[in-house]
Amino acid sequence: MQNFEKIRFYNDAEVQVALVEYVKHPMIKALLTYTFPEKEFEEIEEIVLSCRSIRDFQTKVIYHSVEKVLEKTSEGLEDRGFDKLEPGESYFYISNHRDIILDTSLINYTLCNHDLVMTASAIGDNLVQKPFLMALSRLNRNFLVLRGQSPREMLKSSMNLSEYIRQLLLEEKRSVWMAQREGRTKDGNDFTQQGVLKMLAMAKGDLDVLDYFEKLKIVPVAISYEFDPTDMLKMPEVLAKRMKEEYKKSANEDFNSIMQGALGQKGRISLSAGKVLSKEKIQEIREQDLSINEQLKALGTLIDQAIYRNFKLWPANYIAYDLVNNETRFAGHYSEKEKRQFERRISRRVDVKNSLALNSYLLMYANPVINKMSLHEEQV
Repeated sequence: MQNFEKIRFYNDAEVQVALVEYVKHPMIKALLTYTFPEKEFEEIEEIVLSCRSIRDFQTKVIYHSVEKVLEKTSEGLEDRGFDKLEPGESYFYISNHRDIILDTSLINYTLCNHDLVMTASAIGDNLVQKPFLMALSRLNRNFLVLRGQSPREMLKSSMNLSEYIRQLLLEEKRSVWMAQREGRTKDGNDFTQQGVLKMLAMAKGDLDVLDYFEKLKIVPVAISYEFDPTDMLKMPEVLAKRMKEEYKKSANEDFNSIMQGALGQKGRISLSAGKVLSKEKIQEIREQDLSINEQLKALGTLIDQAIYRNFKLWPANYIAYDLVNNETRFAGHYSEKEKRQFERRISRRVDVKNSLALNSYLLMYANPVINKMSLHEEQV
């Protein structure tokens, strides 16, 4: 019997105790007053302390927090594909990753709207070092991915994590969300890391690896923000990588990204669920007579293609592509006014005289267009 104590979220019996402990914490209090601006704190406290389960907390509190974020910092959220999924079924949602907290929050907000099973969601333990963030994440059904370990510890914790995900999906019938890669995509180029699939496969037991992935019912999800409120914060790391320099995070960098991601302007947002990876698609991989590593690579490509296909491109993406390539191929997808507004955004965020910085910033927005073009399908 595996022990999941180090990584699990709260069980319902622990919810009330945690809420009593943290309801008056200054940061939690700030979140609650942001969520319910028209209510006195005593009234808010009453709502919070009436929660007896994670579902209560998510539907009575967090759902409204997400609604408030959408109302104040976006021009609306559209979703596609979720109506094709079955209520009561558990799925393994794997998506591109742009925002530390918002990606999974928006997915669960959408699942709740469609009356689908909400997810247990992976989060790096490095992101929840502050006790109030750890409590908030466990109240929100987040489980931990342990970081910064020795290779031996990492192997052990990966096996533990893999077993936990299997238990959630196949025994508890709880949907799971995980990003397709470790850490957010900083340069706009989304791809599935083979290591993520390797970790998932560790719990396959006696099953063939492809049979196991078929059992998980994988749903690729494309998350697309018209504007990334953290684009400027991502630039130092992107530039360091391009100059082949080591990048060291500052002390509060992740926390600042969480806050800016939640409170910064995002424009329109699209969330698009692809079809469950089908038996037929998985069978096509099987028939190629590949090694396990090659099978995982082919599975990663399938997930990537589904994300590229379903990724909603906005005028900013097309403008960035045309600017970076010095052409007007996609001029029909944006107006002159939209182009001027995006150019103003660029000049406020990067030194336009620094060609590497300008190119890197434009690629953040252009790469999703390049990825969609790589499918060689008619519609881009």
